[in-house]
Amino acid sequence: MELHSLKKKEQIVVVGAVNVDICAKPDAPIVREDSNPGRVSISMGGVGRNIAHNLRLLGQPVSLITVFGNDHNGARVQESLDRLGIDLGGSRTLAGASTSCYVFITDEKGEMQLAVSDMSIYEHITPQFLAERLDAINQSCLCVLDTNLPSESIRFLAEHVTIPMFADPVSTAKMHRLEPVLNRIHTLKPNRLEAELMTGIPICDEASLKKAAAVLLQSGVRRVFITLGANGVLAADQEQMLLLPGIETQVKSTTGGGDCFMAGLAYAFKAGFSIEESARLALAAGAICAEGAQTINEELSMAAVHKRSGICIQEQEA
Repeated sequence: MELHSLKKKEQIVVVGAVNVDICAKPDAPIVREDSNPGRVSISMGGVGRNIAHNLRLLGQPVSLITVFGNDHNGARVQESLDRLGIDLGGSRTLAGASTSCYVFITDEKGEMQLAVSDMSIYEHITPQFLAERLDAINQSCLCVLDTNLPSESIRFLAEHVTIPMFADPVSTAKMHRLEPVLNRIHTLKPNRLEAELMTGIPICDEASLKKAAAVLLQSGVRRVFITLGANGVLAADQEQMLLLPGIETQVKSTTGGGDCFMAGLAYAFKAGFSIEESARLALAAGAICAEGAQTINEELSMAAVHKRSGICIQEQEA
């Protein structure tokens, strides 16, 4: 199967989830086991979809390989992706299936407290499904995947994709799907808890943080970015480890910040920036995302990220 008309080597391909996101945010601190007045909003989400959307805001040509249910939600998600100019030639609508749905509750400050996801549709992204799209994937410049894919499908991609692969662990429940194939991952983006569980090292200070990064690098990952929320990120490869502070941010919502960070990493890598510059650009992207009330902040742009990070757009050409 061929993807649509974009020049392949300029295109970033994302393989992962799309969801309909339902967010509930109370007006005041949560009262457990009671009805809390607040606001409920519905938006398009999913780790793969969010990364692809953010990459489009950063001016990148993107294809998304995923599956939709043949339902109202699936039609809404596809329509939104078409409007963004995201190539869906490698995606499929499945008869009789329900489009993935993600329901989450935040506190009054926008920090997520609880989430429930119905993502069984992704069992249809099988190795055979991906084999039919492998040529198109390998004609792109970079592949970003999330762990909403089945383990055997992640293994298939690791064994057959010939372009650099970036991986988002997504959650502690799904991150173990990456462990058998870490030696095939170019860039890994765990948060602190995911890094602790993947390495067995409790992260309590800078020394333990760097030790956890070293273990991940020893597994074969070429670059690792351990995100630390407001405290920034540890960026590491075989040559250096850099602890960068967070960017001062007026937080409205932290939901989606990690997806935007990953989009920033993918953009920076494609553009040829160094690991430090990549981390700074990704931090800037995540900060801009957190300053929006929704999972995606439409104020994100290449110019905004460069201004916020202090890195000139032309800097990588020096």
